[in-house]
Amino acid sequence: MNALAEAFEKLPGIGKGVYAPADFEAVRKIVHQTAGIVLVPGKAMLVYSRLAPLVRNTGCGTFAAYVKRIENDDAERRRAICALTTNHTFFFREDHHFDHLAKHVRPALLKRAGQGDPVRIWSAGCSSGEETWSIMMTMLGSDRAAAGRLAAVDFLLLATDIADHALKAAEAGAYRADTLDAVPGDLRRAWMRDLDGQATIVDQVRALVRFKSLNLLGDWPMARPFDVIFCRNVMIYFDQPTKERLIHRFAHQLAPGGHLYIGHSERVTGPAAQILTQVGPTIYQKEAA
Repeated sequence: MNALAEAFEKLPGIGKGVYAPADFEAVRKIVHQTAGIVLVPGKAMLVYSRLAPLVRNTGCGTFAAYVKRIENDDAERRRAICALTTNHTFFFREDHHFDHLAKHVRPALLKRAGQGDPVRIWSAGCSSGEETWSIMMTMLGSDRAAAGRLAAVDFLLLATDIADHALKAAEAGAYRADTLDAVPGDLRRAWMRDLDGQATIVDQVRALVRFKSLNLLGDWPMARPFDVIFCRNVMIYFDQPTKERLIHRFAHQLAPGGHLYIGHSERVTGPAAQILTQVGPTIYQKEAA
């Protein structure tokens, strides 16, 4: 018995003919081709639990019918991909990245912005926004006047994700107060407002960020290069060739001297290794012009 058959043997009482190994294989192929996500046989139950509501809501009745639907319906395929994404994150995750950003990158970027040069930061795979707002609070520091200064210059943070529900949560910028233990107190006081057990990012900070839907495997419409790119714990869902192609694209999207921050279990390999130099734990820099 192969791994997929074993996985299906363990699935609890699913009606005969509703969900079969061939359905999982078809979904796996579509998801990999569309979004680069690799679904191993052990994810058979996850696929069922995430997609079963969509199968019911579309009136398809079976996964086989739903597969045909998403093969021919771009909007429904997008909903399926969104349902299958994992959006686990938290504030100041891998805090050494933010220490490095604050000490080694922020001063030069703020100086450049003050001189009238554009500054661009990209949170790629921003999920529900905790990474995005951690970057912004790090860039602003605890000075309440900092947001006004950045609003007056050519500064922008772009936050993208493939999952619409995650982007909606990120843009709202509202989080349960009990999830904010990692946020330094001075930054929380400066840039978040607490009310009834919830903390919300203040409007002055939200105005400095643009949220956009983006499939990292698709076209990138951004015209300017980025000074900083964060793409962390996204590539763990991709196979090695996809990872190497993506990192190579990031390297070319960076401005000379720009920095790339990736997840703790991720590494720069392939062609990008000739362009990026490691300057810290999972921190890479492009050679300056």
